[in-house]
Amino acid sequence: MKNDLRSIGLILALSAFLGPAVSRGQELSVRPEINKPYRDPNVERQAKSLERETREVAGKRDGILAACRLEPEMDVADIGAGTGLFARPFARKVAPGGKVYAVDIAQKFIDHILATCREQGIDNVTGIVGSDTSTKLPPDSIDLAFICDTYHHFEFPQKMLASIHQALRSGGRLIIVDYRKEEGVSPEWIMKHVRADEKMVVEEVTDAGFKLLGKPDLLQENYLLEFEKVK
Repeated sequence: MKNDLRSIGLILALSAFLGPAVSRGQELSVRPEINKPYRDPNVERQAKSLERETREVAGKRDGILAACRLEPEMDVADIGAGTGLFARPFARKVAPGGKVYAVDIAQKFIDHILATCREQGIDNVTGIVGSDTSTKLPPDSIDLAFICDTYHHFEFPQKMLASIHQALRSGGRLIIVDYRKEEGVSPEWIMKHVRADEKMVVEEVTDAGFKLLGKPDLLQENYLLEFEKVK
């Protein structure tokens, strides 16, 4: 009986502690300091790592681009744009008339993307330095939000999804590419590094006002999920 009372007391204490945080919209980071290496990145080293062809999302970039179904005049946000692996080809796909917002928490990454765009004659990319809780995108400004190997870096996924939801126009789409986290299948570093598996990601995103449209069978180490804004 005493143990039962202690258990009930612990549950009540945790509820009292977590309840206000949830009601305020997730005040506590789900992965503190996961982004520390990217706040002041070595851009040259990161470009070699993120854009190497042996990285699955780089080697299969054309297939991922096709899955995005981009057209001229569309406005797109590459959230967690890094060194611009997708931002630059996105810009070519949506021209003429479309715009790409390259969003990242690191000013150095944004500066690098804009510099490489100038070098390649790309003039329809706007850089935005976001925060841990917001993309800083204007409301109703985009037709597609794209997140590649970045969702597991969201410290405040509820707030980030709310920011993305607000930025998308009615019927806008969200594409998430992230690492598969499967016990007994995925490498140990992924099991330790990645917070949410695919099922949890789908639950979190649908709870944020999206519906799952599909999951193309395109990748092995990663998965690709396509959602639509519904409310």
